[in-house]
Parts: sequence; structure tokens; C-alpha cells
Amino acid sequence: MHAHNAWGGSFDVSMDSATDDDRSRNMDLDRASLARLEETHQSWLLGPADKKKKDQQVDLGCMLCSKKLLKKIGWGVLAVVVLIGIIVMIVKLVPHRRPPPAPEDEYTKALHKVLMFFNAQKSGKLTKSNNITWRASSALHDGEPNADLSGGYYDAGDSIKFGFPGAFTITILSWSAIEYKDKYEAMGELNHVRDLIKWGSDYILKTFNKSADSISQVYAQVGAGNTATSSDNNDHSCWERPEDIDYDRPAVTCGACSDLAAEMAAALAAASIVFRDERKYSQELEHGAKVLFDFARGPRGRYSAVVEDAALFYNSTGYWDEYVWGATWLYYATGNSTYLLLATNLQLATHAGGIDNSLDNRVFNWDNKLPGAQLVLTRLRLMMNPGFPYENVLNLFNNQTDMAMCSYLPQFKAYNVTKGGLVQLNRGRPQPLQYNAAAAFLAALYADYLVATDIPGWHCGPTFLKTTDLRNFARSQIDYILGDNPNKMSYVVGYGKRYPTHIHHRGASIPSNVGSRGCTTALKYRDTKSPNPHVLVGAMVGGPDSHDRFSDVRTNYNFTEPTIVGNAFLTAALVALSGGDGGRIDSNSLFSAIPPLFPPAPPPPAPWKP
Repeated sequence: MHAHNAWGGSFDVSMDSATDDDRSRNMDLDRASLARLEETHQSWLLGPADKKKKDQQVDLGCMLCSKKLLKKIGWGVLAVVVLIGIIVMIVKLVPHRRPPPAPEDEYTKALHKVLMFFNAQKSGKLTKSNNITWRASSALHDGEPNADLSGGYYDAGDSIKFGFPGAFTITILSWSAIEYKDKYEAMGELNHVRDLIKWGSDYILKTFNKSADSISQVYAQVGAGNTATSSDNNDHSCWERPEDIDYDRPAVTCGACSDLAAEMAAALAAASIVFRDERKYSQELEHGAKVLFDFARGPRGRYSAVVEDAALFYNSTGYWDEYVWGATWLYYATGNSTYLLLATNLQLATHAGGIDNSLDNRVFNWDNKLPGAQLVLTRLRLMMNPGFPYENVLNLFNNQTDMAMCSYLPQFKAYNVTKGGLVQLNRGRPQPLQYNAAAAFLAALYADYLVATDIPGWHCGPTFLKTTDLRNFARSQIDYILGDNPNKMSYVVGYGKRYPTHIHHRGASIPSNVGSRGCTTALKYRDTKSPNPHVLVGAMVGGPDSHDRFSDVRTNYNFTEPTIVGNAFLTAALVALSGGDGGRIDSNSLFSAIPPLFPPAPPPPAPWKP
């Protein structure tokens, strides 16, 4: 009888019948399975290890590896590393040719030159980086003793600084820089155009009390050009380099100038978007724009009714279009919907000519901002579609833009066209090219808006036209300016093989080493038949007459005088056309300050729990 085992089982010992030799052989077979045990365990269980085998192996933790194999692997890795190093050194040290960049198209080549014209028009303290060797600092005491009005741009071939077209020039340059920032950067001109914009916006900030929240006047003009009612020397009666000015230059103020102030507001608002990466400066521009627009909406009146000298050269026909234009740019700069409500006010649009189908209202220029305002608001409708209460007027402006584009195309015969192909947008009056450059810019930009929103074209009555028709029109007008005309002459100085050489321009026509010799002494340089001693690179002249005829005569300013407004339009058109088709606009920068137009979607409901 066996005793009970509480653990279950018997106390009987099983007798193993295996012999000692069998056990020894089995333990030899088990040595490999115990190889991963710690060395102390191995020595206890298996006895002393074979020293020779131990010396030939390396324990890597997860496996045993032969030392010989490990050395081969190490030398192999080292050889691969050395080989890679040699290859890298060869690639770096051996000279190799990179593929040349794609050649610039003619529009880009022209644009490089056109921008240089603005450097030649700068007033105030210049630096060496201005890159116009025959220009130096000038008119450093403008506005004294009441204000510092140095800086800004001379308007044309004279030395007058007109506030109205001067501010409009900055608005156009800023608009082009906002829409085509990437293009400017790709061609290496972004910093240049920003410098030109800042030169103008800095001057505008000097023309009113920029630190105040409300103002009662602005400076409208520096210099004078009326030679009929005054015997005093002025910027038109004298033929002197800006550096040699030795006559008094009046600084004229204006207390009721809605059109001028609204245009200045538009310029600063647009520039604030360009410089949004410079927060402090952008905020300063934005504040100035708000102050100026509030002033424009105060005592109302046309600036040229007050500044009589300006009425002779840049007479304003009204301020309603500037209200729409200024409010539009302030909306884009601030995101404040109050400005959009004003810009899309039907009564204001009616006063501005927004429902008027006259051809003159479709020509974009320094006196008529409506076509530009309608186009840039059409952008808002196409890309953001704000809906009520803006939709009615935005739709109206979209339709007006469509009709303007239709009228530009020669096939619809809205305007006369010269035999050479220049559309007579200014109805045969002198200095036509600035109007054609403006229309070319609007057409190319509208084409890019349509491409960016996947719209293939638009209707002109029953006829459907493609975006390529817009770009072809824009190219035809710019190509005419660049030399594809009956005279086979480029109307941009310094571009092409043949261009005007007798530019109506004081600084370019007088040798820089002459020095100041009085108001009329240098008239001989105006009247000479010799070419200008200095090449006014990039200047677009006034252009031919209505029969494509052009006279390269310095005394005939209608043919040979350039303006900063005309060059701003040409700059914008060239950058829009450069790089071929593609609709490469910056779709977001213009809208960056605008808050969401619709309330955000509500959050999803919480998970259902039984």
C-alpha cells in the first residue's frame, strides 16, 4: 500500500533503463540548444566549453557569428563606403555643364527695360543703386518750409509732381505686383518693382498728416506748368535738368478733393497688400488709406476745380469712379465689409457710370477708374461669390466687364482701328499708346481670371469667345508698341533695333556735365536735331497719330513725351503677357485680409451612445 501524495501522483521512482553511454551522447546533442545560456550556466550544465570553438565565434546577442565571416562583412562595408565617397568627390570636383535656363520671351526682355524708366523719373535723394548714371539727387527742398515733399516721381518730361496721376501709377504697379508676384520673382524683378512702389507710397505718406486720424487737406501738386497766365519761371517755361532747378516750385494744397484723396487711398491700400510681409509698414499704409478715404468722403469736390494748374494737364471729370475704386482696394486691404457695401452700392455705381454703355466709360485711364474697379470686383464674384447683398451690382459689373472686352476686339468694330492694327481707344486724340497698354492689361488679366476659375470664355451677344481671344488682342496691341507697326519702330526707348532718339525729356536731352546756367540757356538742347545725349531706357513715348504716322521730334511732346502712368500700364501688360499662356495669377494674396464670407459649418454631432 502506498502512502498518499498530496500533490497528486505516486511516490514511486521511475527507473530509467538508459545506460551512461546513452546519456553522454544525448548531452552532446543538447549542447547546441543550450548555447544561448549564460556562460556560468553552460559551465554548470555542460562542463567546460571548447575553447577553440569559442575563440572562433562572436556572440552578437541574437546569434553566434564566425569571426572570419564578420571580418569579411566589415571589410565589404568599408569598401562600399570608400567607393561611395570617391564617386561623390568625382561628381563635386569634375566640372559639369548645367542646362541653360529657358530664354526669356520678348515681353520679359521689354519689361526689364520699362521698369528702368521709373528709376530715371525719381525725385529726391537718390542712391547709387538707382543705376541711372546721368541722374542725381534733385528737388530736395520741395515743400519747405511747411512740409518735406522731397521724393516721389516726376510725371513726364518735365519736373512737376502731379498727385492725381502719380497716385494712380502706384495703384497700377501694386495691382500688377499682387496678381503676378511669382512672375516678377521668376524674372528677378520683384525687389525692383517693390522698391518702385515704396518710393511712391513713401511720398504719398508725406502729402498729408499720416499720424492723425482725420485730416483737412492734402498736398495735390509740387511745381507748376501754366505758362499762359504767369510770367514766372516754372517747370514748363524752363528747360533744365531736375538737378539744376533754380526757380521756385509751389506746393499746392487742396481741402475739397474727393477724387484725388480717394485715388491716394487706393494707392496706399493696394501697396499695403504688396508689403503685407512687412507688418509695420503695411499697417502704416493701411491707416493712411483709411484716413484719406474718410477725407475723400467729407467735403466733396473735384481736385482740378481747386488746383487750376492741374486742370490744364490732368483734369478730373468726377469723383464717383474713385469712390468705387478706392472702396474696392480698401476692402481688399482691410477685409471690412463696409467698404464692399459702398463699392457695390447701386446708386454710387450709377453715378460712376456703372450702368452706362458709352464707349468712353470702357476705356481705363487716369481719369476713369471704373473699368479697373469693375474687373477687380468681377474677380471677387468669380472666385468667392459673396452673394447677398452684393450680388446684384457684382453681376452688373461682371456684365459690364464682358461688354468692355467685346468692344476692345476689332471684329466688333466698336472703335476705329488704324491700318497698322492700333485700336483707337482714345478716339484719335494724341498720345494713344497709354490707353492701348491699359486695355491690353485688363484683357490679359481677365483671361487669367477666367482660366483660374476654369471658365473657358465669355459671350459677346450670341458669339462665344475663348480666353485666347483676349490674350491675342492684348498681344496685338503690345506688339504694335514694341515694333510690329507700319513704321517698324519700337515706341519703347532702348528696346529693339529702332526706337525714338529725340525724347521730350529735360533730363535726358541735356548733357549731365553742363550744370545750372539759368532757365532758358539749355533750350538749345531742346531744339537741336541731334539725338538725346542720354538714353531714357524703357520710356514708352506718346505714340503715333490716328494714321500710324510718327514724328521723332523733341519739341512735339504729343509724339515723343513719356509719362509714368503710361509706363505703369505697359509694365502691367508686359508682366501679364510674359511667360506665355497659363493664367498664372496669385489667387490668394488679394483675398488674404477677407474673413470667411459665410459662417463656418457646425461641428459634427457627438457619437451616439445607447
